[in-house]
Amino acid sequence: MNKWQASFTRCWAMIVKEMWAVLRDPRARLILVVPPILQLVLFASAATLEVTNVDIGILDHDNGPAAREFIQQLAGARNIHALVPLASEDDLAHAIDRRRVLCAIVLGPQFSRDAAAHRTATALAICDGRRSNSAQIMGGYLAQIATNTGAALRGLPPDAPGNGGTITRHMFNPNLDFLHFVLPALVATVASISALSVSGQSVARERELGSFDQLMVAPLRLPEILIGKMTPPLLVGLFNATLYLVVITQLFGVPLTGSVFAYYFATLFYLTANIGIGITLSSVAQTQQQAFLGVFLVTVPMSLLSGFSAPVDNMPHWLQIVALADPQMYMVDVMEGLFLKAMPFAAVLANVWPLMAISAVTLTVATLLFRSRME
Repeated sequence: MNKWQASFTRCWAMIVKEMWAVLRDPRARLILVVPPILQLVLFASAATLEVTNVDIGILDHDNGPAAREFIQQLAGARNIHALVPLASEDDLAHAIDRRRVLCAIVLGPQFSRDAAAHRTATALAICDGRRSNSAQIMGGYLAQIATNTGAALRGLPPDAPGNGGTITRHMFNPNLDFLHFVLPALVATVASISALSVSGQSVARERELGSFDQLMVAPLRLPEILIGKMTPPLLVGLFNATLYLVVITQLFGVPLTGSVFAYYFATLFYLTANIGIGITLSSVAQTQQQAFLGVFLVTVPMSLLSGFSAPVDNMPHWLQIVALADPQMYMVDVMEGLFLKAMPFAAVLANVWPLMAISAVTLTVATLLFRSRME
């Protein structure tokens, strides 16, 4: 047996040992598969960017035909759950203060007369500023409904010239389906949590169980130990990535317009970067609890800086520089590109090479820390 065969045999033994450590506990096996799927389903259902099932208050001082037409248009809107009649300005203020309604519409006594005379009929929308994002989105919905109402009163189509509206076409996501935006980004978020959770416990588990000393005296070289530590989280991450791909495309109906090869190519280096971070945290931690807290400490900032919840371009300049070290930012771009716009492989590679650089840095740091612990 030459040295390469011997090294492969030792690596394989280390990989099998680590896989048994991860999979021998039935509860651990359940944790590796069930929570990522639950997170994917719950995030897809809860992390919506749409504003739906909203109650809108109506304070109608007009009661004319144009006012009734506008109210009917509001009642038929798919985003509005119910219209709440309001008796006075005090009633309006009370409804918003108690969060009975997100927005309230005030129709003045001249509303129908102005509409009949082809003058500008003004409706006042008052929204709850405490829910600024929802109020802003709902304000856009109400403005569109008002534009459509004005066109209907004049017998014109909504996109007729001079109607005061705009014609908007959305590239890559024509129907603005939030699942098409949220689910690809969730692949990066949930895969990161999965890889960090497994790799973050690897070294700390050895130290807490008292088997770290046995590992140091075993006939294993440092690269062989690290390969054994890296392989289980990599396999778990690839398994979950495959599961996400099937669930997103088959269950939620979001098509993968790009290359499957590019999907796994980017995922491989993304998981490697996260595994390097996880092993670094595990090498520093003395117990599995410390490792878990360390993983939680880096997971939240990585998610916030990824561009999933807020665009990176909107952040302060110094924070944009910090985000360049976040592997999740590049993976979110790749996943959105592969699912939504058939991103070519050259563009995928432009986002993957920073992941390669991050992987090289994190794995080097993990190696140095692990070696210092062995010495």
